[in-house]
Amino acid sequence: MPEENHVDVLIVGAGPAGVMCGNALAAAGINVKIVDQRQSKVTSGQADGIQTRTIEVLQSYGLGERLLKEGYRVQMFAFYNPGSDGRTGRAPAVTTPTARYPFAVMLNQGAIESMFIDSMTEHGLTIDRPVAPASIELSNDSEQLADPLSYPVKVTLDLLDTPGTQEIVHARYVVGCDGAHSWVRKALGITMDGEQTDHIWGVIDIIADTDFPDIHNGSVIHSTSGSCLIIPREGDIVRFYIQLSDSDVSDPITGRVDKNRMSTEKLLEVARKIMHPYKIHEPKMYDWWTVYIIGQRVASSFSVNQRIFIAGDACHTHSPKAGQGMNASMNDTHNLVWKLVQVLRGRAKISLLETYELERRKFAQDLIEFDRKHSSLFTGKQRIAGNDDGLSHEEFRSAFKINSGFISGIGIHYASSAITNGKHQRCAPHLIIGERMPPQIFVCAADACPCEIQDMLPSDTRFKLLFFVGYLTEERARELDALSDEMRDPSCFLQKYGYPMEGTVQSMFSIITIVSGDKEDVEFTRVPTLLRPHWSNVLLDDTDVTRSLGGGAYKRFGIDPSSVTLVIIRPDGYVGMIAPASALEDVDSYFAAFTIPRKGVSATQLPQTL
Repeated sequence: MPEENHVDVLIVGAGPAGVMCGNALAAAGINVKIVDQRQSKVTSGQADGIQTRTIEVLQSYGLGERLLKEGYRVQMFAFYNPGSDGRTGRAPAVTTPTARYPFAVMLNQGAIESMFIDSMTEHGLTIDRPVAPASIELSNDSEQLADPLSYPVKVTLDLLDTPGTQEIVHARYVVGCDGAHSWVRKALGITMDGEQTDHIWGVIDIIADTDFPDIHNGSVIHSTSGSCLIIPREGDIVRFYIQLSDSDVSDPITGRVDKNRMSTEKLLEVARKIMHPYKIHEPKMYDWWTVYIIGQRVASSFSVNQRIFIAGDACHTHSPKAGQGMNASMNDTHNLVWKLVQVLRGRAKISLLETYELERRKFAQDLIEFDRKHSSLFTGKQRIAGNDDGLSHEEFRSAFKINSGFISGIGIHYASSAITNGKHQRCAPHLIIGERMPPQIFVCAADACPCEIQDMLPSDTRFKLLFFVGYLTEERARELDALSDEMRDPSCFLQKYGYPMEGTVQSMFSIITIVSGDKEDVEFTRVPTLLRPHWSNVLLDDTDVTRSLGGGAYKRFGIDPSSVTLVIIRPDGYVGMIAPASALEDVDSYFAAFTIPRKGVSATQLPQTL
């Protein structure tokens, strides 16, 4: 008889989306199992680019420093066009003004997976390999489906190392992260909507021996022989995305792309024609290569009954030209994990899980629309002397700059929902509800040390409550005392939903207070204890002692220091709501929409540290 086990979450697939999901769930203390049919992780090739927003996300999990140490930073892009005398210009790789990291980091997928695998191991989670799902059953019992802590999903797994051996897993939730040919998606009957283009591209990773002057920058080359995108990577490796013609790789009988008709030498020969008059000599090393056709599709659904979810390539496919594949995949599960955790802890209604598809499917649809336009920039006809048809170089660079917000991930905006409430946007008109909290340096009021606000917002499943309290005048101090008393009342959202620490389980909220004033004068102890759970949680909107870092946040965000304003940051780092302190009932309504109140707790039992 097969062994039977029960888990909170079963993850199928240990690619970027899967290991992001597994690491975050394990860190939150969730009982999770992750399986993959591969014998080992990817060792070379595949995805390679981490965009600006994803760097921020990895930093929020404590993985940013390792990424920056191991990866290659692409700071600039160079542009080449036919009919010109070579390079037509260079531009920053990231032009979004609020970028904390104004570059992309290039690192192979295997190294990215290793970062998560090492972190998962520290949390006691390892990947079961090689294991493949054989069947999946979802209960149709309405009572069981309505109970967020039931086990309505039954998955039978084949243990591939021992043929004929199986394991049965009863799961509360399943997340399918098993790639573009997802078994989970197909087993659920979820379709992929969209189309396959006729654009054929080859990819090759080499250590290049070339006289091309921008080999260490990202480069876009248009020529009469086709187009090429060059991306420098770690360890002196360079990736070439090479536009191919049907005659290069198509089978003349079937008309289908046949990878066997291509080789590393043939790919390099096409690249040499595109890059002429620059030369590519025999490479010092071939690392990896492939050929692909761009498919632009989005799954018809991202979940079934809020019990089985799909993420990453399992629910959206597109071209790699803007470097979105691995980034979109990891950000899918980054969006999903904290919602699963709150439901599993019994703190949130199961309806919270509906916002995963609401937010990420809309993003995927926008991504496909963006990808159609962006990929056409590389494959479309270029304007040259004597021919006014096609895209001019200036139009290409302009489109490249305009698209920077989407490419970097910084421009992601989640629409209004139970967890994104724009009612009081006017209280901070330049801090956009539904977008990620931008970087901003403050000064710790207690010791004048500069600190980055994003580093105060780790991905630990807690909501961060940022109280912008203005200047600490005597009148303001009395207002804050009154606010503190109000927030201790049983009717206040903080009392009703402020679950305390329970062993290793995180609390529901983290409170940070941000004061206006000069570091020479502000006394942080005048902030009520409820609003300063730790001395380091009181920040000052001022420059550091060198007067070169920080300051200007109130003005930048459009927050009036004469009022007290609450900014609610979701556990994934996005602004969920903004409200004046006089509208705590609206904040209560915000949390009431998806959170389950605590039971039997009086105001005197509210913990000092939340």
